[in-house]
Amino acid sequence: MKRITMKDIPTDERPYEKCLKEGAQGLSDAELLSIIIRTGTREENSLILAQKILALNYPKKGILGLLHLSMQELMQIKGIGRVKGAQLLCIGELSRRIWKKTARLDTAAFHNPLDIVNYFVEDMRHREQELVYIMLLNTKGVLIKDVMISQGTVNASVVSPREIFIEAVKYHAVSVVLVHNHPSGDPSPSREDINLTKRVKEAGELLGIRLLDHIIIGDNSYISLKERGIL
Repeated sequence: MKRITMKDIPTDERPYEKCLKEGAQGLSDAELLSIIIRTGTREENSLILAQKILALNYPKKGILGLLHLSMQELMQIKGIGRVKGAQLLCIGELSRRIWKKTARLDTAAFHNPLDIVNYFVEDMRHREQELVYIMLLNTKGVLIKDVMISQGTVNASVVSPREIFIEAVKYHAVSVVLVHNHPSGDPSPSREDINLTKRVKEAGELLGIRLLDHIIIGDNSYISLKERGIL
């Protein structure tokens, strides 16, 4: 079978030319991806290779799948080596950072759970491991810094109040918010989540640093332990 090269595609349908004519917003996911990976293989052009990547459908469909694939999984695709694999991983990381930065600029102070969820959701909802962050806030609820204090397995993370308040004291935080994800997608708090919340609250009261909330992020869902009356 004859290999279809980019030169075989009508000029106005080639991703680069289409981007220049219509803008990046006019491209499909596969066309955007083909521009980033640039070249295909001897058998397939970059557009076909991009379509194959998006067709993996595991564990998420299409472009969302890029947020879940590891370097090893990407390199199992013929035509994806370390360089292209790194480029694809960077797409996901860039999208997370852009979203997080935008959410921070759009929120002057973090006073309600939804603002906190909007800040973290794109960074955490597609993660394969459980991550635990603390938000360090000043007297006005403005974010001083967010710190990842634990990265665990799919099932659990080990966190101690000591780690949390070392960071809080270091940055002169007046209050803190605990945030973590459930890779299962279900944000319902476990017994361990509830116990951790109570321990952190008690330790904070001794130090004069208030725990404002503990938020658990799932897939398109979240739970605020403060709203649930647990905190």
